[in-house]
Amino acid sequence: MTHLELTSSALKPVVWSIAGSDSGGGAGIQADLATMQDLQCHGCSVISTVTAQSSVVVSLVEAVSDEMLLAQLDTLLQDIPPKAIKIGLLANQGQINLLANWLALDLHDYIKRADLDVPVILDPVMVASCGDRLDSQDNALDFSPLKGLITLITPNAAELSALVGQPLFDREQYLLAAKSLSLKLNTNVLAKGGDKSAAWQGRHAQDIFVCIDVVGCSTLHQNRVFSLTSPRIESTNNHGTGCTLSSAIASVMAWGFVLHDAITVAKAYVNAGIKQSYGIGAGPGPLARTSWPKELSEFPRIESLDIGPSLPSDISFNSIDEPIGLYPVVAEIPMLAELLQAGARTIQLRIKEANDPELEHKIIQAIALSRDYQAKLFINDHWKLAVKHGAYGVHLGQEDLYLADLNQISVAGLALGISSHSYFELILAAQIQPSYIALGHIFETTTKVMPSAPQGIIKLQHYVALFKGYFPLVAIGGIDAGKISTVKQTGVDDIAVVRAITEAAEPGVAFNELKGLWEASNVS
Repeated sequence: MTHLELTSSALKPVVWSIAGSDSGGGAGIQADLATMQDLQCHGCSVISTVTAQSSVVVSLVEAVSDEMLLAQLDTLLQDIPPKAIKIGLLANQGQINLLANWLALDLHDYIKRADLDVPVILDPVMVASCGDRLDSQDNALDFSPLKGLITLITPNAAELSALVGQPLFDREQYLLAAKSLSLKLNTNVLAKGGDKSAAWQGRHAQDIFVCIDVVGCSTLHQNRVFSLTSPRIESTNNHGTGCTLSSAIASVMAWGFVLHDAITVAKAYVNAGIKQSYGIGAGPGPLARTSWPKELSEFPRIESLDIGPSLPSDISFNSIDEPIGLYPVVAEIPMLAELLQAGARTIQLRIKEANDPELEHKIIQAIALSRDYQAKLFINDHWKLAVKHGAYGVHLGQEDLYLADLNQISVAGLALGISSHSYFELILAAQIQPSYIALGHIFETTTKVMPSAPQGIIKLQHYVALFKGYFPLVAIGGIDAGKISTVKQTGVDDIAVVRAITEAAEPGVAFNELKGLWEASNVS
C-alpha cells in the first residue's frame, strides 16, 4: 500500500475556507481549495467577498451581504461541519464582528456537543500580491473581536506592522510585535518573513512562531518562541503564498497533527510550491500544488528565540550501518540476558527508577552481557553511566534530550537514539543527526504516560515518506504480533517492542516469533 493509498483510504477531513474569491485563481478561496484537495482534505467554501482580480490588478472588491455570509456558515455547519477552519479576507468590520459572534456561539455550541476541537487559522489578508488593497473600508480593520476565538494568526511583515500600529525595521522589533499581537488576541502567532516587507532578513526567510498552550504538544514546546528559517527562494511567481500557507496549516491540523507540526509541514509545502511555481498572466503567478512534502531540505530550520531549552548545533552521532530489525526494550537484567541468548543483537535497557540503589551495577552487568554477545546495547536516560562504562549507545526521550550533555555523549563516541512524536520534534531531532529516531507511540500503550495521542499508521507513513534514508526509523508503541505486518507496510526500517516480549510467558521464544513475523512481512 502506497503513501497516497493509505491517506486516501481514510475519510477525508473537512476543512472550511472563509475567504474572498480571486477571479484570477491564484489566491483566496481558489488557492485554499486547491491546497486542501492537494493535502487530501475536502474543502468547503464560505465566500466573504468577490474580487475582480487578475495577476496585475484588483479592479473591484464587493463584500457579500451579512445575510449571505451567515447563511453559508449555518448551512454548512448543519450538514458538513469542519475539522478545521481557515479565515482569509474579511472585507469590513461588520464581517469580523459577525464571524466573531458566530464562532463564539454557533461553533462553540457545535464543539461542545461533538466533544472535539476545531482549530481556526486566521490569515489577516489586507493587500493582494499586486499591491492593491482587498478590504472595502478606509479605516484599519479591528480583529480584537476574535480574541480568544482563533488558534493562530499568520500576518506577514506589512500586516503585522498594521496590526500593532508601528513600523518594523529589524528582527527585534518584529519579535516584540509578534509577542504583543499574541497577548492582544490571546492566540498563537506565526509572523511570516518571506514577503518583500521583511527585506531586512536578507537571503533567508525567517518566520517567528510565538506559541502559547497547545493541546497535544510537549510542554517543552509550549509558551515558547521559535524561529523557522529557510533560504529565500527567488521567484516572481508568489501569488497566494499566504493563503496557501494558512490553508495548508488548517488542512494538516484537520488530519490530527498538532499546531507545531502543521506549521512546520505548511512551511515546507509552500517552499516546494514556490520552487515549482509558474507564470500565468503578466503579473505574479501561483504556487504549484506538490502534495505532502517529501524532501527534508524543504523544511525550515527550527531554533529557540527565548531562554527555554534548546539543542546544540553542529553536532552528530555514530551511524548504525546494519539494520536494527526487532528491537526489544526491557527493564530487568535476567530478561536482557535471555533475549541476548535468544539472538537479540540490538537491545535497550530501560530502568525507570532513577533511585534504584543497584542502578549502576545493573548497567555494568548489561554492558558486560552485550559485549559477551557482541550486541548493541542502548541505555535509556542514564547517559552519564552509559558514558562512564562505555555502553554502545544512549536512548533519550524528548525531556531528557534537553537535560543531557549531548556534546559529551558525542565526544565519547556513543550512538544516540531519540524518541520523537511529531513532525516538529522530528525536525529538531534531525538537526542533531542522531543514530536513529524512534517514532511513536503508534498505538495505545500502557508502558508510559504520553502527552501526545497515538500517532497511528497514517502519521507513521507520512514520517517514513519524509525521513526514509536519512536515519534508521524505529516504530514503537503498542506493537504486537497482530500489528507487525501493518506497521511493516509503512516502510519503516525497524520496530521496538516492549510488552509483547516482556509480558510473554517465554520472552526468548516471543522474541524469535515476532522477529520471524517482521522478517517475513513484505512491503508491497
